[in-house]
Amino acid sequence: MGIVVWFLGVLLLSGVLCAESKYMVYNTSAGIVDGKINVHLVPHTHDDVGWLKTVDQYYGACIQNVLDSVVSALLADKNRKFIYAFFQRWWREQSELIKSIVKKLVSSGQLEFINGGMCMHDEAVPHYIDMIDQTTLGHRFIKEEFGVTPRIGWQIDPFGHSAVQAYLLGSEVGFDAFYFTRIDYQDRIKRKNEKSLEVIWQGSKSLGSSAQIFAGATPENYAPPSGFSFEVNEDSLIVQDDINLFDYNVEDRVNDFVAAALSQANITRTNHIMWTMGEDFKYQYAHTWFRQLDKLIHYVNKDGRVNALYSTPSIYTDAKYAMSKSWPLKTDDYFPYADNANSYWTGYFTSRPALKGYVRIMSGYYLAARQLEFFKGRSSSGPNTDSLADALAIAQHHDAVTGTERQHVADDYTKRLSMGYVEAEKVVASSLACLADSKSSYGCEDGDSTINFQQCPLLNITYCPASETDLSNGKNLIVVVYNSLGWKREDVIRFPVVNEDVIVHDSEGREIESQLIPPVDAYVDLRNYYVRAYLGSIPNGMPKYWLAFKVSVPPLGFSTYTISTSKRTGAGSTKSSIYKYQRSEESAIQVGQGNLKLTISVPQGKIVNYVNSRNLVEESVEQSFSFYTGYDGTHDKEPQNSGAYIFRPNGTYLIKAEQALTVIRGPRLLLDDSRGVAEALNETVCVLDDCRGLTIQGKYYYRIDPLGEGAKWRRSFGQEIYSPLLLAFAEEELDVGKVLLRVELKKLFPDKKIVKVTEMSLSANQERSEMEKKRLVWEVEGSAGENPKVVRGRPVDPNELVVELAPMEIRTFLIDIDQTSSSNKRRIFDS
Repeated sequence: MGIVVWFLGVLLLSGVLCAESKYMVYNTSAGIVDGKINVHLVPHTHDDVGWLKTVDQYYGACIQNVLDSVVSALLADKNRKFIYAFFQRWWREQSELIKSIVKKLVSSGQLEFINGGMCMHDEAVPHYIDMIDQTTLGHRFIKEEFGVTPRIGWQIDPFGHSAVQAYLLGSEVGFDAFYFTRIDYQDRIKRKNEKSLEVIWQGSKSLGSSAQIFAGATPENYAPPSGFSFEVNEDSLIVQDDINLFDYNVEDRVNDFVAAALSQANITRTNHIMWTMGEDFKYQYAHTWFRQLDKLIHYVNKDGRVNALYSTPSIYTDAKYAMSKSWPLKTDDYFPYADNANSYWTGYFTSRPALKGYVRIMSGYYLAARQLEFFKGRSSSGPNTDSLADALAIAQHHDAVTGTERQHVADDYTKRLSMGYVEAEKVVASSLACLADSKSSYGCEDGDSTINFQQCPLLNITYCPASETDLSNGKNLIVVVYNSLGWKREDVIRFPVVNEDVIVHDSEGREIESQLIPPVDAYVDLRNYYVRAYLGSIPNGMPKYWLAFKVSVPPLGFSTYTISTSKRTGAGSTKSSIYKYQRSEESAIQVGQGNLKLTISVPQGKIVNYVNSRNLVEESVEQSFSFYTGYDGTHDKEPQNSGAYIFRPNGTYLIKAEQALTVIRGPRLLLDDSRGVAEALNETVCVLDDCRGLTIQGKYYYRIDPLGEGAKWRRSFGQEIYSPLLLAFAEEELDVGKVLLRVELKKLFPDKKIVKVTEMSLSANQERSEMEKKRLVWEVEGSAGENPKVVRGRPVDPNELVVELAPMEIRTFLIDIDQTSSSNKRRIFDS
């Protein structure tokens, strides 16, 4: 009897499970509905180009899966949409069939490119030129392959946001809106209460409303609302719509959706809200996401209380604009960023200073290298600057130059920069040789010149084999100094030499005043140790002196100097005198000559008086040195350590004068700050078994000017720091008086005729005039948006070809150059 009952029970259960099972077609065609809360579902993934893994590791393990899967999922339903930012490498590996399919998805609006750069750059650490360059590289790729220009800025993960991003990398590149996530937690609470998460951002005081942009911060982060993340390993409940199954939950899931929508609508102006449906490296199996989103759109709209639709940031922005509302005004930064008490993300301003310095050095070098590459003529088969451009672009990522990646990832970024430099160095050497050799014609091909120029990438550790040549046998050392900036520069250069009796002449044979400076003892060990780490061997010996002299270099040009041994006793460079003052001696000493003088207190080792007679400035000043210890919050009720992201000091301690060269050992920042890296920031360099903490040398510049005059010096000098004079060395004799001078566009390149100059958007992916026609004009609340008359440079006169720049303005032009054999197009930046 028991057997019969069991058999009947099985038959009954089997019948329940099979009943009503059928294929379901979901209605995903919803658009915007007036009078309802419209929930714009924006499927996306945030894919770092390096963080816990290198960019190559992420690509192979994650990004390939995402894009392969998303393309397939989009083809399954024409209403589905997806947005993406980093695309180039995957694209190059696809067949022509897949490329054709993807182009149709882009053309139909199902797949939208946002931001469009090579990475999602940080906004605090990079130089603005690097941000422009990396964005331009990405925009050029998208324009060439798809014929589209990205409309939306999408900076959802950088750690705070700059007003420069709003106007320069937003409005000036043609974006209609800019969306982001990370703002101070207290500011977010305030803005929720005021419904001011979305604003009109006027990031430039000079350009005002002419460079404003609609900008919105997400309510929490860039993930979906709680309970609506559908990656295969997520805990969120799927929408189970088979009524015969035990976990059927359509009504519950619709109620959850409506509740979350109403909650966000209460802190948002207008009846349009955006849900960011994705997070880091999501959609590796895209069908799991889209299947649930299809169901939500179908059943939520069937319920009718709110309207859900597949959307993109562009669709959302247009919907906001169509409401004709006025918006709060924002003019300053979203810095600093804190996500909790004692959790200010300002540690990354200085994390991994070696990487930060290397990126900045390579950036300035790249600017000079690509100028020289164009002056000489780009080689179709030889070395070029592309590898360095790509490496620099990726290095601007918000987990690269910031120093918030794992150590092996930081090493990978550095390796890419080094490889790019090696190739660009060949470009610079051959270009300078070509330009400086009178035997070769302008625009010479590779190999035409016999001059062999060498450069010194390790000059910062007093190592320069090219300049450390022995001149006692009558050799001459030729130094070429190249200036990549658009104004004449006078500066003091220095490099190591092995001879004592040397003399310096300029290109016209005039003797130049020079000085021999003994190297500091502390640098000897640094030189030997780091050269061995870099090259694998110890250098032969330490040069006796640094040779220093003043150079004068024309704009976008070079000057040459000859170093030789002096034939007259007592002639040549002046040897520096060194005297170590004892604490018991004079109470103060004065250094400096000419206009600038500093008075230093010997006992305290402090600067106490500053005199600049040229500017009629004399001020009493105080200089001191301090250090801080990182906070260990492991045992706190709410733990928060100091680390790569978070700056949380455990006190500040003054370094006394006699301690200035003392090594302080103790617990120096060896804790993780719980922001995902799970690795302490502890950079070391090892030579065999000798491992040491990384030594970083820095420079601190300050100048005191009369009130109102400081900005002029700061901006021009800042550019000179970013673009230092480029030095190259050779033992060949160059022509006397050989210099390169570039003044105005129509005389910029000999033997090359400019036939047309077109002003472009900042990233050069659309004509400026067309961009202005498309610009959305937003209304600002009250009279806050009223500005004085904005001054911008006039259009370029086609005859004079003179570029006029207003304050804070950067303009991009596409120049058509007519040559005898070909026509080239190159973009240039004037800043």
